[in-house]
Amino acid sequence: MANLWQKKYPSDEDFPELSKHNNHMARCLTKEIYAKLRDKVTPSGYTLDKVIQTGVDNPGHPFIMTVGCVAGDEESYDVFAELLDPVIDDRHGGYAKDAVHKTDLNFENLKGGEFDEKYVFSSRVRTGRSIRGISLPPHCSRAERRAVETISLDALSHLTGEFAGKYYPLSGMTDAEQEQLIADHFLFDKPVSPLLTCAGMARDWPDARGIWHNNDKTFLIWINEEDHLRVISMQKGGNMRAVFRRFCEGLNKVEEAMKKKGHEYMWNQHLGYVLTCPSNLGTGLRGGVHIKIEGMSKDLKRLDDILDKLRLQKRGTGQ
Repeated sequence: MANLWQKKYPSDEDFPELSKHNNHMARCLTKEIYAKLRDKVTPSGYTLDKVIQTGVDNPGHPFIMTVGCVAGDEESYDVFAELLDPVIDDRHGGYAKDAVHKTDLNFENLKGGEFDEKYVFSSRVRTGRSIRGISLPPHCSRAERRAVETISLDALSHLTGEFAGKYYPLSGMTDAEQEQLIADHFLFDKPVSPLLTCAGMARDWPDARGIWHNNDKTFLIWINEEDHLRVISMQKGGNMRAVFRRFCEGLNKVEEAMKKKGHEYMWNQHLGYVLTCPSNLGTGLRGGVHIKIEGMSKDLKRLDDILDKLRLQKRGTGQ
């Protein structure tokens, strides 16, 4: 509910105008679902209207299907399951409401993963993680956001060897540190996309946000960006196996340190790892390479067709 007086009005008078919207939320939300869920509230106070607001405010592009909703806490996926389960099924190309997620983060099981470095300049794997018992970024209070930072930094301070590193708070770094992070392409900025700002992601910026990376600059964690933690493993060249090994080990080491203080990642058998956007549920994993494909880049339509068939995404270009 938007406010405490909302119940004075019938739900059909409150239903959002979605006739021109192109997002998964708009495709799945019906007046019947809205009527059933409108007055429900999660234990932390998140409501259906907050779940869908970013999708209501951003109709989307006719050729780009966005998700159109976010979770405010772990319980959102249960309380508003009658909307979010269809959204998840729609976004992920089929995922039943009683499905059990299969997660395999044993890097030994990776087949292949070593690419020809004549074409691959760099390799990376990223994911997000959420700390159980704390509201997600669209809904968290200032105290909760600061707790995420404190819990994370305590865990990171116990990392050693290739994972030892340093934290750079957005509100407290020197000019030299900022310039170096920009040069390394590590720095993240205040969100300007309406998809994020309408979801509440930019509140209190830059309070309790920052960047941590290991001394080798191959393992990076953003704190309090779109998720509690955004974890990235990367390196030059095409050795994705080494990148994935570091990724898996680093994730586990951070959670092991957190568990010693009574904290853990949000996870359940149905959704896997729980994150803010339904598009990132499960492993939350995205693998990517920066590649040189001179010939194919001359025919972008053909390139797009090939990528669609391989279920790959083109995520930017480099010089």
